Amino acid sequence: MEMERNQHIPPSSLPSEKNITFQGTATEVPIVDIGNPDEELVASAVVKASQEWGIFQVVNHGIPTELIRRLREVGKEFFELPETEKEAVARPADFKDIEGYVTDYTKDEKGRKTWADHLFHRIWPPSRINYTFWPTNSPDYREVNEEYAKEIKKLSEKILGWLSEGLGLRREALKEGLGGEKVEYLMKINFYPPCPDLSMLYGAPHHTDVNGVTFLIANEVYGLQAFHDNKWIDVEYDDSGIVVIIADQIKRMSNGRYKSVEHRATMDTERTRISWPVFVEANPDQVVRPLPELITGDDNAPKFKPHVYRDYRILKTNMLPYD
Repeated sequence: MEMERNQHIPPSSLPSEKNITFQGTATEVPIVDIGNPDEELVASAVVKASQEWGIFQVVNHGIPTELIRRLREVGKEFFELPETEKEAVARPADFKDIEGYVTDYTKDEKGRKTWADHLFHRIWPPSRINYTFWPTNSPDYREVNEEYAKEIKKLSEKILGWLSEGLGLRREALKEGLGGEKVEYLMKINFYPPCPDLSMLYGAPHHTDVNGVTFLIANEVYGLQAFHDNKWIDVEYDDSGIVVIIADQIKRMSNGRYKSVEHRATMDTERTRISWPVFVEANPDQVVRPLPELITGDDNAPKFKPHVYRDYRILKTNMLPYD
């Protein structure tokens, strides 16, 4: 699954002009400048990228660059701790939720291994936060993550609003389909150590995300790849850009009009790669289905079965049929 090469890719040249809203070629993941004052043009670019790619990068998104820098810093500090200190927030062996620190070391059917460390914890809503799994090594960790949660929630609701209107629906339609104010935001920090032999090791195998939409930042080491037009494309980004990944529940609610992109994580031969995806998830008890407003006539029959979100996650995680 992994490309046997060093993942040292030169930085892409990102647009800085405010009048550029959509950029991308057949081999480049689209870039959307959401700071453009023409909101109709921005919304159209978001919809187009979600229909054709299922992944894009947003720039001029309004989240302070300094906040993103601090988020990277406190996350990196956690993974630099001795293993005994990281174990303080480890997921208990009998714990049935996803939160906590874990090491992923598994083999696929060809004998290739996944090798990565992960830290999961919810950052929104406040009623679902379990601070047991938040690192305490840095006095800034909680403050930075709580502030980032507020900012990413605003960005998420803006994107979901444009995608709803792109379906000809009310701005709140997709948010409500995920559970409204009970939508959950899950932070995951991925730590991929250097790997001198990429032929037998990868960071994450190819997959689509199970949730609604994912917002990802990373350090300076590239490694995210998206599958588009029958080939793997390197996803390039700058320090302040945020990668938006359309996931399964948006695809299902849109009845297939938006694409849930297949992607994977490669590793670097010399450098550590760290990424910070935030998964916007449906409320666990929410029944997610193609939105009723889109099911009109024989030509628009539902393409996907309705599922309680927690059940869908179990089915997909265990590779059981769900449609």
